Amino acid sequence: MPRTMSSDTPDKGRFRIHVDSALNRSPVENARIRIFDTGQPEKLLEEIGTDTNGNSETVELPAPPLEYSMEPGENQPYSEYTFQIEADGYEPFSISGAELFSGSLALQDVKLSPKEASGSFQNYTVPAHTLFGNYPPKIAEAEIKPIRASGEIVLSRVVVPEYIVVHDGSPRDSTAEDHYVRYSDYIKNVASSEIYATWPRATITANVLAIMSFTLNRVYTEWYRNHQ
Repeated sequence: MPRTMSSDTPDKGRFRIHVDSALNRSPVENARIRIFDTGQPEKLLEEIGTDTNGNSETVELPAPPLEYSMEPGENQPYSEYTFQIEADGYEPFSISGAELFSGSLALQDVKLSPKEASGSFQNYTVPAHTLFGNYPPKIAEAEIKPIRASGEIVLSRVVVPEYIVVHDGSPRDSTAEDHYVRYSDYIKNVASSEIYATWPRATITANVLAIMSFTLNRVYTEWYRNHQ
């Protein structure tokens, strides 16, 4: 259950939101952003806008004590907030469950789609953090993969790609959608989903290097080639 603000959230964290157009990645000026506690969706906390660069002001909001994120426990180590974003000429967009940790600055990127006649409303719900939610174990993979395709399997040199393909499902699920994601965005998103921003800098650096190493290994060896 999402946390509601109470005496159990005595600390503070900060949010800043950046709004772009999904069509050409240009910043959206004068977007209207309303912020709610996800546990109390009827209570408006803040209402802010974006500047010429598509950036909002930095907003300080309650968060649980820092120590909740420093070791495993039953206490949720982050607060959850909901953003409702509107801008002239764009479809409205909502994000529920955005996470905020004590003492951290959370950066939220939003891409608005140009308004269409259908007037569709986009809503995204952030799932529970990997370290706090109850998720099934990772699907085991063989250490050695059989080669069933001709051609170059291992690339001739290690490269850092601009984009990588993210398969939204099990490697065995051919019906799952593929998404082209910027490599830098992918690394940042994986890190924010698997570790806490409150950890010591050296710990965060070690985890990010491990994520980068694993990702580049999969790219370099074309690990999922047989599933494409």
